[in-house]
Amino acid sequence: MSVTLDDIRAAAGRIRGHVVETPLVRDEVLSARLGQPVWLKCEYRQATGAFKLRGATNAILSLAPDALARGVVTASTGNHGRALAHAARALGVPATVCLSRLVPGNKVQAIRDLGATVRITGASQDEAMVEVARAVAQEGMTEIPPFDHEAVVAGQGTLGPEIAPLTPDAVLVPLSGGGLAAGVAVSIKALSPATRVIGLTMENGAAMAASLAAGHPVEVAESPSLADSLGGGIGLQNRVTFAICRDLLDDAILLTEAEIAEGIRHLGRAGHVVEGAASVGTAAMLAGKFVPQGPTVTILSGANIDPALHARIMAEAA
Repeated sequence: MSVTLDDIRAAAGRIRGHVVETPLVRDEVLSARLGQPVWLKCEYRQATGAFKLRGATNAILSLAPDALARGVVTASTGNHGRALAHAARALGVPATVCLSRLVPGNKVQAIRDLGATVRITGASQDEAMVEVARAVAQEGMTEIPPFDHEAVVAGQGTLGPEIAPLTPDAVLVPLSGGGLAAGVAVSIKALSPATRVIGLTMENGAAMAASLAAGHPVEVAESPSLADSLGGGIGLQNRVTFAICRDLLDDAILLTEAEIAEGIRHLGRAGHVVEGAASVGTAAMLAGKFVPQGPTVTILSGANIDPALHARIMAEAA
């Protein structure tokens, strides 16, 4: 593995004080319905509303002073950009975030509010990454990728040791570029080898799931989704996350938009206002696409949903 448990433990020490250990909360309704304990890892309670703060903080704290002085740049579907902007501001480092036109306006504004320069370009994350490459080559900025980077994966992996003491039968992880899934899989498989790690994503535009099925990284067309954070390609030259996800994930499950919406509604009724990407584990259990065989943890990855959209989804249940 290009990322090890030792890397993850080092990352945990590095980011201590910059992120919080989020709570594990039992979903009593789902536990009763399914006959197995279901735990929610409430990662949306990070300062930036998503798990991405772990990886971005570890990556930026791993940089040499000269790299920081040149400023950092990234492409993002929203949450990584917000996390990087937050970490950069805390260290007084200039940050530029490249976004596609598919990124929701509330996420764009949140990044601007943290003082980062925002560049909106193209209709996909892959097109936004072209602007990142130009900024690195022509402006000398230092790239911190959203997922395919050892320090980012190690940072996301710090979630694992917070879950492993439960020795769950399964951990359900939102699956996009694979930074979270890879990091959690490395730590969980090292600390609780019998635990299954399952990736969850949307049916349309799921690049990592398509790549795993093909046996190599592939491109997919992006389309709007309630799980917008799970959009974007994994990169045809993917160095880190594809191999780890291929070797360590036990399964990848795809969800329809209606199933994702039902996951959002279920969690909203329990007081967890989360985005579509955070609901996919819950959605899979509600839809019967994942049936717990023992204690199960699902990661609520982020809360950065447009309030009007959340209200509309909740109203549809009435």
